[in-house]
Amino acid sequence: METYGYNNPESQQGQNFNNKNYHSEKKLAAGLLGILAGIVGANKFYLGYIKEGIIQIVLNIVTFGFATFIPFIEGIIYLTMSDEQFDRTYVQNRKAWF
Repeated sequence: METYGYNNPESQQGQNFNNKNYHSEKKLAAGLLGILAGIVGANKFYLGYIKEGIIQIVLNIVTFGFATFIPFIEGIIYLTMSDEQFDRTYVQNRKAWF
């Protein structure tokens, strides 16, 4: 007998988001790095966005540090998201900016 839907373990492979105690391993660190060390693109490098990290450094040099507001806002966004949403957006789907 085939089962479809919620009770089928095969349909839940790779989906950790159904667990109410889900905890993102990178969210807190990425958020704090964005707020505290965003001037050097630390949050981008931590999440594996090398090209975007370099862009962040160049933006900060060209704008004399004014572009630091970008990672600061991103850090706040990271910390206010749910762990599941953060992982879905920035770890799995690899959304680079905001």
